[in-house]
Amino acid sequence: MLSKRVKQNTLKNTQRHEGDTGSAEAQVGLLTRQIEELSKHLRKHKKDFHSRRGLLQMVADRRKHLKYLQKKDEKAYEALIKKLGLKR
Repeated sequence: MLSKRVKQNTLKNTQRHEGDTGSAEAQVGLLTRQIEELSKHLRKHKKDFHSRRGLLQMVADRRKHLKYLQKKDEKAYEALIKKLGLKR
């Protein structure tokens, strides 16, 4: 789980405008940060299969948001991929 400060910093880097929390860019940014944290947890706790399932759900959700963003706004998609350091 992300702290309030970490969420705010992540949103500040990816949101479209001040107060934006629901756009695809903001959601992908938050999901990416949560995935990083959960991946770090799973490296330490290899047998935590319940958290692994949650990780897979987050990855699938992020993939759906990215697919939507790519379809709607290619430039924003490319900028977000570059900003977050994700590969296609």
